[in-house]
Amino acid sequence: MGIGKSKIDSCPLSLPLGKSHSVDTSQRHHESNSKKPEISLCDVAEHSSTTEVLTGERERADGMEEGPEEDAEEEFFKFVILHAEDDIHEALRVQDLLQNDFGIRPGIIFAEMPCGRQHLQNLDDAVNGSAWTILLLTENFLRDTWCKFQFYSSLMNSVNRQHKYNSVIPMRPLNNPLPRERTPFALRTINALEEESRGFPTQVERIFQESVYKTQQIIWKETRNTVQKQFIA
Repeated sequence: MGIGKSKIDSCPLSLPLGKSHSVDTSQRHHESNSKKPEISLCDVAEHSSTTEVLTGERERADGMEEGPEEDAEEEFFKFVILHAEDDIHEALRVQDLLQNDFGIRPGIIFAEMPCGRQHLQNLDDAVNGSAWTILLLTENFLRDTWCKFQFYSSLMNSVNRQHKYNSVIPMRPLNNPLPRERTPFALRTINALEEESRGFPTQVERIFQESVYKTQQIIWKETRNTVQKQFIA
């Protein structure tokens, strides 16, 4: 999972520039008729063997390149931050705060999820591939319809899955926080992280417990193994 970062494909192969590549077709035809190369079966066998070796090396190289991405996708995160599109920088700041100041890592923000996949698939991987789901409550949060869907889906997931109970954490950051009176009722029933509060460090330590993370990580691995076995069967 994990997480994340858009990739820009390199420029496709292009023809090298240099001297003219034009050839006198009549002269080439005459030379091809007068000097036909003799190709033996040994030459063909050697060429085929060389091609197979190069192909095998290329496949092994491709496999080595794909390995790290697969390993990264299998990482179980401690938290994912769901945020409005205009709050990417604030989400990155909170991610850095939790990871570096409190040692809660690894974490990811929704904008770092793999590109090119459906949003619903990314949302499912983000919520179920992490121990806690942090909802970044800013003024932009309620303006984004996708954010509303995210928090309703996250809450339903925490209700329907016993091990995800109390895993949804609303958080009001320092910058542009959403006032309590404008917070949806479903989120007001949950104690939110208040970054400006003096008790913020204590809240963080009480919520993000290593034992809870380990328990969810074991369940996540068992679920993945079951799905993989069913797929192979």
